Parts: sequence; C-alpha cells; structure tokens
Amino acid sequence: MASEVPRTAIAIMAAGKGTRLKSQLPKVLHEVGGMPLLAHVIRTAVRLVPAKDVYVIIGHEADRVRTTIGHTGVNFVLQSEQKGTGHALMVARDALAGYEHVIVLSGDAPLISSETIGQLRDFHVREKAGMTLLSANLENPYGYGRVLRSGPRSSEVKQIVEEKSATVAQKKIHEINSGFYVFAVKALYAHIAELSTANAHGEYYLTDMAAVLRKARKRVVVWQTPTPNEVLGGNTRAELADIDQQMRMAKCRQLMADGVTVFYPGTCVIDNDVEIAPDSVVEPYVQLQGKTKIGTGCRIRSYCVIRDSEIGDGVTVRPGSIMEGAYVSAGAIIGPYSHLRPGSEIGEAAHVGNFVETKKIKLGKGSKANHLTYLGDAEIGAGVNIGAGTITCNYDGVNKHKTVIGDAVFIGSDSTLVAPIRVGNGAYVGAASCITEDVPDESLALGRSRQVVKEGWAREQRASQRKS
Repeated sequence: MASEVPRTAIAIMAAGKGTRLKSQLPKVLHEVGGMPLLAHVIRTAVRLVPAKDVYVIIGHEADRVRTTIGHTGVNFVLQSEQKGTGHALMVARDALAGYEHVIVLSGDAPLISSETIGQLRDFHVREKAGMTLLSANLENPYGYGRVLRSGPRSSEVKQIVEEKSATVAQKKIHEINSGFYVFAVKALYAHIAELSTANAHGEYYLTDMAAVLRKARKRVVVWQTPTPNEVLGGNTRAELADIDQQMRMAKCRQLMADGVTVFYPGTCVIDNDVEIAPDSVVEPYVQLQGKTKIGTGCRIRSYCVIRDSEIGDGVTVRPGSIMEGAYVSAGAIIGPYSHLRPGSEIGEAAHVGNFVETKKIKLGKGSKANHLTYLGDAEIGAGVNIGAGTITCNYDGVNKHKTVIGDAVFIGSDSTLVAPIRVGNGAYVGAASCITEDVPDESLALGRSRQVVKEGWAREQRASQRKS
C-alpha cells in the first residue's frame, strides 16, 4: 500500500504592489489568458490540495484581491506591512501551524503546472528535506539568483547567489532559483526568526532560509523542472504580454490536437476556459473569451468577438459579429456584423443578419431578422420574418416592456412595435407601421398615414422658385 502524502498546505505570495507595472490594479489581478494571474496559480494549487488548504497572502489592495478571488474558496492571510517574502510566511505562521509541509508559490507566475509542483513536493518528502527549491535552467539567467550545488550530481544546495553578488564564473551558471519552495513546517518556523533585514531593501528574504537551515544542519535540496518557461513571472507589461502569448498559443495547440481547425493561431485570442468541439473552424483574428462553448461543425469567421456564450452544432458566425452572454442553437446563421447582447437565445436554424442587435430575446426556430433591426425584451415564435429596420420599442423611459410575436408572423420593413404588445400567430404587419395595440391571430395590422399624391406639385415648386 502506497504511503499517504503528509498533510500539506500551499501558500501563495500575492501581497506585492508590482511597481514596474505602473498600475493602480494589484499586480496579481492583471490578466493573462483571460484570467487574473492569481486565478491561474490558485487553479494549479487546488489540483493538488483542497481549497481549504490554500492560503493566499495578501497586502497591497487586499480587499480588492479578496473580492476578486474570494469565490474560489481559498483562505486569506493579511500581510498588512510588506516586509518581504520571508515576512509573508512569518505572518502566516498561525495559519500553517497544523501542517507538516508547505508549498510556496508566486501569485504572479501563472505558467506553473500542478504536475511540476506535485513532483517537487514528492521529491521534498523523499529527501526528508527542511527546504526544497525548484530550479530551472534558463538560456538567459540574467537577474535571477544562481543555484550552487554541493557537487555536479548532488541535489544538495551549497549556496544561492544573487545576480548582483555573483562572480563572473557564477554568472555563467544557468540554473536559477525560481522562487518556488517546499518547507518542512516545523523546521521553517523553528528558524524563521533568524532571517535578517541586513540588505539593501531592509526586507526578510525567503531565499535566505537556505543558509539559515543549512547552518541548523537541515537538508536544503533542489529539484530542476524539465520545463523552464513555467517558472517565469510577470513583472512588467512586456513580460505579461509574453506570458499571455505563450498561454494562448498553448490553448490553440491543444484545440488543434483535439480536432479543431485554427487558421493563423497567432492572430486569435482564445481564453483558457473556452471549449470547442471537433471539426469546428476558427478563422484569423477571432476573439473567444470567458467561458464560451462552441459545438461541432461550426465556423467562426474573422473579426468576431464572442464572450461567455454557447453556440450549438453547425452554426456559422459571419465576420465582425459580437456576442456576450448569448445562446445560439444548432444550424443558426449569425452575421455579418450582428450584435447579440446578454440574454439573447437564438433558435435552431434561425438567421440574425447584418447590423441586427438583440438583447434578452428568444428567437424561434427558423425565424429570420436579416437587416438593420433592434430586438430587445422580446419573445418571437418559429418561422417569423422580421423586415429590415424593425424596432421593438421596449423602454418607456422608466421601465422595460415585452414584445411577444407568435409563430409564422410577417413583420414588414421599418415597423416599430411599441411594447407591451402581442402579435398573434400568422399575422401580418404592414411596412412602416407603428403598432401600439395587440394584433389578433391571422390579422393584418397597418399603423401608418394614407399616402397622398399631389400631381404637378414639384413642377410648380420649381417654377415658383425661379420667379423669386
């Protein structure tokens, strides 16, 4: 029988301001891959331990971070004064006291995988270490602390040398300290008070725990990730852009491996939580955001922006269409240049066309609104034709009202339907009508003035103008 993993907590460093970002937004709330940096790290953490065993250490804009991330169910530890990474674990002492081990993650490093962290934890436990570092071999290690091992094949850490203190020879070392750690909790808190603030910034550095624990004759070991890029953090806008690009390219490759065609993936913005079924096609310059789901056999044409929407099988979304919080049933055709706002439910094989805007509507099976139309707060039956320029007048300046249109209705072009109103099954509304009263089934409604023709009027006007 395999031995059980010792009780382990995960502490996520998320208290920093991120001054190099030059932003009022807390560093860990900047987004990559469609989610805040911190949300990615939490998602990785809860694949290893329950949310109740995850402790996010917050400081700068703490309430804002708590509000944004609170739905994940993790715990928060307040570091009211930010005196360094070592100080962060000092303030977390009471929260972590009941655990055997604690894994320390960086809230601004979203590429780290649960597989890597799990391997780091297992290595730490096997080695019976007081502290285990995650290292990476970077092609360009500039700016990172270098890991000096006790020997070429040894996992023992002799020293961590920061860039500014490294010799010329040490700067040639490519193995860097990533800032991810595992600690034996008893060893950590037995010696954390030995950390010093005798440095340029007057802070307690968690990196210095390596020297402290070695002095206390505790094992300090290192395990190197086989995927160096996953340890990278976002400290500048440029670094965030690089991470975002990596995430989105990985997402596109995963989709393509699953049977989705993505033309020119470098031009597409596809968030991590987007789901697309096989045999669908995503054309260049498409943005798929949030928790969007797309069925099989769909084609999403260029320049569409789709957020938090669900699209059924065999749907075509023509160029330039925008959706948010919409549901589109199988076989429908959307666009070009349609705008489906939240609450739009488009029925099977329905058409929503050029410059049509919908909001909080149900459009029935096979119904069509193909041109220059606004449909808001409406329930529209099956087989309905909505003529160009039609408007449901749903707002009276104070309240919203509903328009109900039955099955097989024909709404003539340039009609205005003043809600609350009902147009019965099989009814016709004449073009350019303003309809303010309910229309019974199978009726014709006309709401416009009678045409008047004055023969010769234009000729007389021109003659009059010439005389004057």
